[in-house]
Amino acid sequence: MSTDEAASADDLNRALGLVRRLETDSSGRATLEYEASLHMCHSGGVVQGGFISGWLDAAMAHAVIARSGIEMTPMSLELKISFFAPARPGKVFAEGWVEKAGRSTCFTEGRLTDSQGAVLAKASSTIRLIPRAKVEADARAAN
Repeated sequence: MSTDEAASADDLNRALGLVRRLETDSSGRATLEYEASLHMCHSGGVVQGGFISGWLDAAMAHAVIARSGIEMTPMSLELKISFFAPARPGKVFAEGWVEKAGRSTCFTEGRLTDSQGAVLAKASSTIRLIPRAKVEADARAAN
């Protein structure tokens, strides 16, 4: 990973409010802790759905990386989010896991909980695995 790519990943993590990666497991599980801030909210202090989608997408991608290794890049083909309760400012936990995996496609699921363990949202995603070297070469060619 180049210095520019690392800085970009740091910027993304900061924008999403990532506090820390709590767990990654080679069986295909990941848990990430985020801090939902007021600047992420709309009316009444409710976190905007795009942040929730980003948190869950990241957790599911981390689960795929934990299972497949860093030489493969997870690319979302489909993402579905179901919202059950509003997320409010404070700590939230995004969990992702690989439900089924093939050579080039993974089916993942995830959930977002608050600090008391209440489920705020659930997600599912179809993820394509692309060799990291190809993704990086394509990015260089595009610039």
